[in-house]
Amino acid sequence: MRRRLPDPVSQAEHPDRVSADHQVTVDDVRQLMGASTPHFALQLRNRIAKLIRGLPADHPARILGEREVARLTALGFDGELRGHAAEPGMATLASVTGDGAGDGSPAH
Repeated sequence: MRRRLPDPVSQAEHPDRVSADHQVTVDDVRQLMGASTPHFALQLRNRIAKLIRGLPADHPARILGEREVARLTALGFDGELRGHAAEPGMATLASVTGDGAGDGSPAH
């Protein structure tokens, strides 16, 4: 008989949220949204998607969750823009341009 492997740690969930009698709320989704960064966006996206999966389409937590899944997907694949434009003689960071490349001039 095969033993079921536990969920990966990045997909682990708070025990209260997975109990059979737990009613999913908007607050549950907001707690997972928290301080999402590109590094953890896809793990958070998966956790929210799993949390809202069985909810009716018009449930407030599902509506918020679906919106957040889309935002986290974009954040996870595209990252986020930070910083400011380059100073004269320096290349703009890819994180500012959003295109993965600076202006072509070498950084000093």
